[in-house]
Amino acid sequence: MSPAEIDRFFKILSEETDQPITIILTGAAAGAVMGNVRPSLDIDFAVTLASSSTKPEKGWPAVEEAVQITSRKTGIAVNFSADLDRWSSITLLDYAHHTKPYQRFGRVTVRILEPPYWAIGKLARFVQSDLDDLRRVLKIQSPPWPSTVRLWGKALKSSPPSTSCFQFRQHVEQFLRTHAKEIWGTRCDPARAIQEFRRAAGVRGVKPG
Repeated sequence: MSPAEIDRFFKILSEETDQPITIILTGAAAGAVMGNVRPSLDIDFAVTLASSSTKPEKGWPAVEEAVQITSRKTGIAVNFSADLDRWSSITLLDYAHHTKPYQRFGRVTVRILEPPYWAIGKLARFVQSDLDDLRRVLKIQSPPWPSTVRLWGKALKSSPPSTSCFQFRQHVEQFLRTHAKEIWGTRCDPARAIQEFRRAAGVRGVKPG
């Protein structure tokens, strides 16, 4: 998935919708825009309707139809919803307030999830393609590591207890142990980063391995 293909998708979507909508882009498509272009056949995003859209025909069903038509025209599969936070057992916290502008296509405004928030979904899944995305995007975007790892800890602490929480903690710690210096350089000590993550998550009494 290249930025040009992503732009084409939203340009066509703007032609198919007759109401203002805001897109929050995440997943591999957001990774492509932020600097990691890799093969991907789908686009993941949240859709927010303008509050002024009060007519029934201008609600969610119309947006859903416009997205599906655009998907057929472009050959790009889509995963979308009104709330990204329902996609995983690990909460994205106040993600809607942590996006950055990308482009506007007619009635369609596209924003991108900020890298630390975008990373939460990748850390929750943690397959090889997610690891590759994380390493490249975080290295390019270079968000401050202390606030980034504390955010991940806060997300863990705020999530309902489950097996997914235990796995998320393992994923984050493994990622920091293996890739922290590659991403943030020698200024980021992996053991300290893990301690900051655990402190924010409310984890006590375990030394970083």
